[in-house]
Amino acid sequence: MPYFDAASGAPLHPVARQALMASLDEGWADPARLYREGRKARLLLDAAREAAAEAVGCRADELVFTASGTRAVHSGIEGALAGRRRAGRHLIVSAVEHSSVLHSAEVFEAGGGTVTRVAVSRTGAVTPSAYEAALRPDTALACLQSANHEVGTVQPVAEVADACRAAGVPLLVDAAQSLGWGRVEGDWSLLTASAHKWGGPPGVGLLVVRKGVRFAAQGPVDERESGRAPGFENIPAIVAAVASLRAVRAEAAQEAVRLRELTERIRARVPELVPDVEVVGDAARRLPGIVTFSCLYVDGEALLHELDRAGFSVSSGSSCTSSTLTPSHVLRAMGVLSEGNVRVSLPPGVAEADVERFLEVLPGTVAGIREKLGAPAPAVRADTEELVVDSLGKRCPIPVIELAKVIGDVPVGGTVRVLSDDEAARLDIPAWCEMRGQEYLGEQPAERGTAYVVRRVS
Repeated sequence: MPYFDAASGAPLHPVARQALMASLDEGWADPARLYREGRKARLLLDAAREAAAEAVGCRADELVFTASGTRAVHSGIEGALAGRRRAGRHLIVSAVEHSSVLHSAEVFEAGGGTVTRVAVSRTGAVTPSAYEAALRPDTALACLQSANHEVGTVQPVAEVADACRAAGVPLLVDAAQSLGWGRVEGDWSLLTASAHKWGGPPGVGLLVVRKGVRFAAQGPVDERESGRAPGFENIPAIVAAVASLRAVRAEAAQEAVRLRELTERIRARVPELVPDVEVVGDAARRLPGIVTFSCLYVDGEALLHELDRAGFSVSSGSSCTSSTLTPSHVLRAMGVLSEGNVRVSLPPGVAEADVERFLEVLPGTVAGIREKLGAPAPAVRADTEELVVDSLGKRCPIPVIELAKVIGDVPVGGTVRVLSDDEAARLDIPAWCEMRGQEYLGEQPAERGTAYVVRRVS
C-alpha cells in the first residue's frame, strides 16, 4: 500500500533500524555513571551528539536531545522567553507555524504576554519586511518554521534571521520538515527538529541553543542534557535517530531531484485530470516531496476514505477531517480553498509507478464523491437579480455546491446570498470566488448564521 504521508511521519529508515538494534545491547545503562556499562552508554551518547551537531551546523555543547520535537519547541520557546524577560514580553510567530509553536504562543499570551502573528501570502510564505515591521523594543523572541508542514512552502529564514539579528532579537527556527534535506541557512539563534520526520524513531527531538543566547530552562531540571531536557536519555533511540539523519542526508541531493520531478508531475497533472482543483503552496520555493491541492464540491473525509480504500495513505487540512470541524489554520491563513484538501507527501524511495497509479485513481474517486453530493452541472441563465441560498445546518462543501448550482441563475451583475452557519464557509466561499472568477462582496449579519454575498462577474 503506497504511503504518501511522510510529512506526518516518515517510515523507519533501514539504517535507523540497524542502529537501534545494535545500540540496545550497549546503550541501556545510565550514561552519568562511571562504571564500564555507563561509560559505554556515554560514548554512544557523545558520538550521537557530535554527529547531530555536525548535521545541524552547530557546536555539540549547543545541542540537547528531547523526548519529542514538540517538547523541543515548548522548551525552546519557554526558555528563550524566560531568559529575555527583561527585554520584554512580546513574541512574534507566523500565522502558519506548527501547532506546537502556536500552542506555546497561546500559553504565553494567557500569561500576560503579547503575540504578533505575521500574515502570509496566498502561497503560504512570509516576507522578511513583515517580520522586520513586527519587531518592537520589547520583543523577546521571534519564531519561524524553515518550511511549512502542510503545503511545503520554504520560508525566507536567512533574511528574517538577519532582520532579527540587527534588532538584537533571537530567532527560533522549527526545522522539523526540512532538516533531513539539509542545514538551515542563516544566522538563527535556536533550532528544533523531530527525528520521526526523517525516518528516525518517534520520541526523539533536537533543541539547539546557540552560545550567547539568553536561556532559562523552565520547570523542574536536573543535571542531564545541560538541564534543558530532564530525564533519562533514550540512548538507543537517539543513536538510531542520528544514524538515520546522516543516512538520509547522504541520499538527499539525488533523492530531492527525483521527488521534485514526481511532485511537479502531480502539480501539473491533477488540474488537467480533475476539474475545479486548486493546487496550493509556492510553485518553486518548496520542499521536494510535498504537494497539496483542494477539490471543489468534495467532502474531505470522504475523499481520504476512498483513497485509503484504493490503497493510498494521504492526509488533509480540510475541515471535514478535523475533530474541530474547522479548516486547517494554515489553509485559513493562506486564504485558499479548504474543502476536499489532499496533502501528498512522498517518502524517499517511493516508486514512480505508485505515483502514476495515484493519478489514475484520483479522477474517478473525486467524480464519484461529487456525484453523491450532487455537485453542479452547467447552469442555465435567468434574469433574477438576487437569489438567497439557505445552507443553514449544512457542512461544507454543501454551501459551496449550492452556491455553484445557482450562480448561473442570476444575470451578470446579480448577486447570490448564501446563508451558512458552518465556519468553513468563511474561507471556502471566497476561495471559490477566486477560483471561478466571481466577485466576493463580503459577509453580512443574518438572523441565523452569516450571509456571504457573491456577485456574478462572468
